[in-house]
Amino acid sequence: MANSLLIGETQLCSQESGWWTMLASHSLLSSCLYLQIRKRKREEKAVREKEKTAWRQRHQSEFQDSQNYTEKEKENKRKKKGEEEEEEEEEEEEEEEEEEEKKTKLSEVEGKHSGKFLQDVFFLSLSSSFLLIASRDYLEHITAIGPRTTGSAENEILTVQYLLEQIKLIERQSSSLHRISVDIQRPTGSFSIDFLGGFTSYYDNITNVVVKLEPRSGAQHAVLANCHFDSVANSPGASDDAVSCAVMLEVLRGMSVSSEPLQHAVVFLFNGAEENVLQASHGFITQHPWASLIRAFINLEAAGVGGKELVFQTGPENPWLVQAYVSAAKHPFASVVAQEVFQSGIIPSDTDFRIYRDFGNIPGIDLAFIENGYIYHTKYDTADRILIDSIQRAGDNILAVLKYLATSDMLASSSEYRHGNVVFFDVFGLLVIAYPSRVGTIINYMAVTAAVLYLGKKLLQPKHRNADYTRDFLCGLAITFISWFTSLVTVLIIAVFVSLIGQSLSWYNHFYVAVCLYGTATVAKIILIHTLAKRFYYVNVSNQYLGEVFFDTSLFVHCGFLVVLTYQGFCSAFISAIWVAFPLFTKLCVYKDFKKHGAQGRLIAFYLLGMSIPYLYGLYLIWAVFEMFTPILGRSGSEIPPDVVLASILAVCVMILSSYFIKFIYLVKSTKKTMLTLTMVCAVTLLLVCGGVFFPYSSNPASPKPKRVFLQHMSRTFHNLEGNVVKRDSGIWINGFDYTGMSHVTPHIPEINDTIRAHCEENAPLCGFPWYLPVHFLIRKNWYLPAPEISPRNPAHFRLISKEKTPWGSIKLTFEATGPSHMSFYVRTHKGSTLSQWSLGNGIPVTSRGGDYFVFYSHGLQASAWQFWIEVQVSEEQPEGMVTVAIAAHYLSGEDKRSSQLDALKEKFPDWTFPSAWVCTYSLFVF
Repeated sequence: MANSLLIGETQLCSQESGWWTMLASHSLLSSCLYLQIRKRKREEKAVREKEKTAWRQRHQSEFQDSQNYTEKEKENKRKKKGEEEEEEEEEEEEEEEEEEEKKTKLSEVEGKHSGKFLQDVFFLSLSSSFLLIASRDYLEHITAIGPRTTGSAENEILTVQYLLEQIKLIERQSSSLHRISVDIQRPTGSFSIDFLGGFTSYYDNITNVVVKLEPRSGAQHAVLANCHFDSVANSPGASDDAVSCAVMLEVLRGMSVSSEPLQHAVVFLFNGAEENVLQASHGFITQHPWASLIRAFINLEAAGVGGKELVFQTGPENPWLVQAYVSAAKHPFASVVAQEVFQSGIIPSDTDFRIYRDFGNIPGIDLAFIENGYIYHTKYDTADRILIDSIQRAGDNILAVLKYLATSDMLASSSEYRHGNVVFFDVFGLLVIAYPSRVGTIINYMAVTAAVLYLGKKLLQPKHRNADYTRDFLCGLAITFISWFTSLVTVLIIAVFVSLIGQSLSWYNHFYVAVCLYGTATVAKIILIHTLAKRFYYVNVSNQYLGEVFFDTSLFVHCGFLVVLTYQGFCSAFISAIWVAFPLFTKLCVYKDFKKHGAQGRLIAFYLLGMSIPYLYGLYLIWAVFEMFTPILGRSGSEIPPDVVLASILAVCVMILSSYFIKFIYLVKSTKKTMLTLTMVCAVTLLLVCGGVFFPYSSNPASPKPKRVFLQHMSRTFHNLEGNVVKRDSGIWINGFDYTGMSHVTPHIPEINDTIRAHCEENAPLCGFPWYLPVHFLIRKNWYLPAPEISPRNPAHFRLISKEKTPWGSIKLTFEATGPSHMSFYVRTHKGSTLSQWSLGNGIPVTSRGGDYFVFYSHGLQASAWQFWIEVQVSEEQPEGMVTVAIAAHYLSGEDKRSSQLDALKEKFPDWTFPSAWVCTYSLFVF
């Protein structure tokens, strides 16, 4: 078989012209050839640099003389010909050298390496495996375009053109077994979403690039793969979400050239408006004709840069999907804990998963890169920071899972397998375990039953002369809860103190600070309470007996947690099951010897070995939690004290980890040295934090942790009921996205201080500021630096088209708005008025946090004027009108995005900040 597939070098050379004709007809192959040549060039250059460095070290003086001589020669040339002529000559020389190198490489390919090299590259292009080199090239091309906000030329034209070019090349390479169809969708629509307190979204003429790969005979069912190629403003969006689109392009190529027939179609959706709060996915699933074929989906997202892609949402229900992922993925990585944390709303984020689930009623799998969330949505989210291992891993997984689903009988009748949830978790990143939640319930209650039998036997045993086990057990339970409560109060007092003195986030760039400050305080307090109990309450009681009592109290607490979590239907209850089952099994194994011989070294070692599974897995999960949550606390707004949150989480983690080790406090002779050491570490760390030694942010190019700041150069105009302008101002509106506000920035930019704090306009919706999204309840610390008025080339226009009374007594106001690609519309009803309905969403107005109404608007290219109406139910006439409306226009791309004042202010910010800036206008009206 190998001899029939491989072509000998002699035969290949004899058919050289035929091969080159074939190569020319395959554009992707040409790209691979060029990439291989470029790779070899880099490798040879690296070798030359190493040789040059070694030579320099051996002949430093000679090299220096030669270098000086060369510099003199160059200086003479500049004097004779002039600097401009010399630059032109250097450019010509570089071009000639580059052309010569290309010719040399091509001659090598055609001559010395022609047979083997061309053969390898040719078969590489026809490989159905995931090729890292191609996906990396896709990623670099997309990110080289720059930030790609919806409505910009970069997003709507350049990126779309590039995607279509690559899809066309892939189509030419595809196998005759498959058929590829491409469609450009420009949907217009509206919907309401319960996110960030609730708001309504409206989109017009946004862009979706949709590709369908199906059997030549067609298919009635399909699986969807979704990514988005747009990005937030001022970020190249490599991880979010260009790398996912690059992976999907290569997966499309790999599946299209495969000789394996497909049973179902695979729809690849490259959506162009996800950062506009999931608009493009809504446009596809509610309006595209191929949407009716979709039976399941895979969504590729990012909450960080690189690392393993985590399955953090599945379903709803449909446990077969998780089983399919576990069975097919080459490197599965999934956690039901992440799913329940994400769906709880604690993390202020959402993905297209919600749209497909809620509006399409389709089950799916949500994956995301989660490492290094510090640079998520910043200028540092570049292609070079995404490791090749991450791309290869994601590509291998997605390709395998899509192939599995596209040939699965379950996909055609997925609704029949919609029964219950599934428990799934990875074991130290090595494998994923998944089983139905009903099985998990049985396992959990079996563990509870075993624990109850064990504890019941101990509690019902006859009383001894010097010990009442039931009394001591209940007292031990009370002491345990007292130690946990006092330790939590202690770390919260420290966290509040640190926040009040302005030293929040001291651990943001140095996580060990949080461990040394809050972790040590928690452990020290727990040890102190139990030491006091041992000394003053448990007098003349055997230490071995007390160790038994406190092991049992810890087992009882974990058993209680397991019952509550299981009863509430949490799939993550498996964690409590681990903390019940393994310690109980270990205890039963060593119980007799422990009771007979006491705490001998061999028994303690065996005990620790048995306890290693829950502890190692607990540490593994805790690390994952902090890896995800710590960066989020740096962008969670000005109202949530991050130290309080982190200290609470850390204290709870310490309580869990220390639970079964409390018994050793009663087994050892003294805890004085341990407490003294922990107290000293905590005290020294607190002093260093108070002194500002640990700066929260970093501009380290290898691992930046920037402070996020939003700058909006805005002009505001306020009108009264008669339409007259009653107030007009302009300035740069400044928002810090973390709890520290501008305290660290003020020393670098003195004009940003508390004397220019922005004041809320009480009679205006959302305080009269041009909020891009309704996050006003998260960020209440604002600064307003006066600046000249701005005049965008594409000004926004807003007018009332008609005002009419309906037959049912309400007032219908029809408006028209034109402006840039992103606008926000705000409504506040006056006393005696209610907003009964409007032409947006499903017709029912949705209030945002605080009672005002918020509409997020965006459009692609060549959008028509935005016309909409609202109906106001008026119970009594008010002299100040019935409703106040405002519209903000956000210029996120193009020439209108910048102003000289904005650029000048940005330049003043230190390098450890990420100021995201744009221009906007705000107009308020009363009707």
